[in-house]
Parts: sequence; structure tokens; C-alpha cells
Amino acid sequence: MKTSDFFYDLPQELIAQTPLEKRDSSRMMTLSRETGTVGHRHFFELPTLLCPGDCLVLNDSRVIPARLIGADEAGHPIEVLLLRDEGGDVWDSITRPGKRTRVGTKLIFGDGTLTAEVISVDELGNRHVRFSYDGIFLEVLAKLGQMPLPPYITEKLADPERYQTVYAAHPGSAAAPTAGLHFTPELLKKLEKQGITIARLTLHVGLGTFRPVKVEEITDHQMHAEFYEVTQAAADRINAARAHGGRVISVGTTVTRTLESIAREDGTIPAAAGQTSIFIYPGYRFKAIDALITNFHLPESTLIMLVSAFAGYEKTMAAYKEAVRERYRFFSFGDCMFIS
Repeated sequence: MKTSDFFYDLPQELIAQTPLEKRDSSRMMTLSRETGTVGHRHFFELPTLLCPGDCLVLNDSRVIPARLIGADEAGHPIEVLLLRDEGGDVWDSITRPGKRTRVGTKLIFGDGTLTAEVISVDELGNRHVRFSYDGIFLEVLAKLGQMPLPPYITEKLADPERYQTVYAAHPGSAAAPTAGLHFTPELLKKLEKQGITIARLTLHVGLGTFRPVKVEEITDHQMHAEFYEVTQAAADRINAARAHGGRVISVGTTVTRTLESIAREDGTIPAAAGQTSIFIYPGYRFKAIDALITNFHLPESTLIMLVSAFAGYEKTMAAYKEAVRERYRFFSFGDCMFIS
């Protein structure tokens, strides 16, 4: 398939710029994979779509203030966006302007409490940057860094916590797992009382998932690797739900990519940790999930390709056209779909 097959027209005004006052008041389109039937609800109605014994799988990664504004030694302004911790104080990063950040370039942030050096450039143009500092890196980053909102959000975020899920626990993401932004603590408690199992895994979201697909044939696109961890406790919860006839419901494409990366042929999930660069597009055979909660994604993105693989290409594109007609809110702070 071609990248252009996943284009759709989206009016600019449908791109949500700010979160709703109440997280679970967002709209939720329902889509049947079998029939293509579309329905319209709100997220607080999610309990009516789930059954006792179902398992919701959440990504509990927390977004770090990954956007650093500094300067090179000559005083030229430099922006660094942290993508992935490589270990040894080295981060895979995007720098702007790239032409000023060649190998050997030294960078200064704040009053010099954080400095860095570009040590290599990869084939995609990403910079590998080694940081120097005193103390704990995440504490330094909390003082100097900014929340890395996507470029299509141009309004200032009043409360940075609104770009975190209410269950975010493990710092490391450069972008939020946005399907989880609709949950409230009250809704999660209601679901648990209803007999819904909740399992949590961690995938630190980089920007590789959101990179534009610049090749004509989608199979020529290469994904960036992202770190994941699934504990034994989480694997046990997911496997028990499946063994007792419950559905495994993935909250977001990040959870889907993690589970599908490690699932055995029978759909069971082992405890595992590592890096995944899985690219899911139409033709993929799903092993791990039965339903998917996901936001509406950018045209020609790997995310809409994943959704098309799960729901079917024609059904997905028709649902997106319906969402535009019905004036749904799109992207990170927008509305969502429940696909079953």
C-alpha cells in the first residue's frame, strides 16, 4: 500500500488545541470491526461497553520535560528534544537547527548547571548527546526542561499535568500515550468495581511513531525503537483474563505495539523488557488484543496505519470521514474511538 492511501482531509479547526475541562467528557466513536457500524457516545460511557472479566491494558509511562532550550558555545540558540535514554547520560535527540549541532558541538543550558556534547549523528539525522551535570538528571531536567507538546498544538498548556495520564508513573516519554488521557481516577475505580481487570505496562513513547512517513511504499518506512517493560504481574493479569474468556482491550497504539511485539502465537503474554520497533500496517495478524481505544491520528501516519490494520482499511477511512462530518476533535487532546 502507498502512504497516500492513508490521507484524509481534516479542517484545521478540528485539531484540538486544549484539553476539555473534564477528561472523560470527550466524545467516543464506536466502530465494529465485523460490520463497520459506527456509533457515537462519550468516554464516561465506557463501562457500558465492557464486561466483567475484560482486561484493560494501560501504558503508565510519564512524559518528561524533554524540550531543552540552550545555546552553543558561540551563543547561538539551540533546542534539544530528548527522545530516548541510551544509558551513560547519552540521549537520542532531535536538535534545531541541526546544521549548528555537528559532532563535537558543546551545548549549555540554564546557567551552565547542565551541559552537553554531540557525540554522533545517526542515519536519520538524530543527534546522540552526552550530558554533564551534578545530582540527578531528571531533577535537573525538571528545572530546565519544558513539556514537549506536538507541533500542531500552538496554544500554551495551562496545566502540564493535563498532558499526563492520571496513572502515569515511570518517567521516560517524549510524548503522552494520549488514549489514556480520557481516564479519571473515578472512572478507573468504577471499572474495577464492575469486575474489569486493569493491567499496566510501560512503553516510553519516542517521536519515531509520530515521524512523517516520507516513503511512497509504506513497507519502506523504518520505525525508531522504543523501550518497553511488561512485568510478571501485568502478564499474569492479561493471561488470566484471556484464559477465562475475557477480552484484552488495549488503551492506545503504544500498548498495542508492546503486546504485539512480545505475544506468543497463542496470544499469551510473557513478562519481558526491551526495545521494539514493530511497524503494524494492513495485512498484520493480531495475536494479543481484542479491542482498541485510540485517539484520531494524523493523515498518512504510522498510527492510522495501525488502526487500519486492526479495524480494516475501508472501515477505518470511512470512520475518519464520519468523524470529520460529525466535528469530532482530533489528535492528542481530541476525542477517541472504541474499536471492537
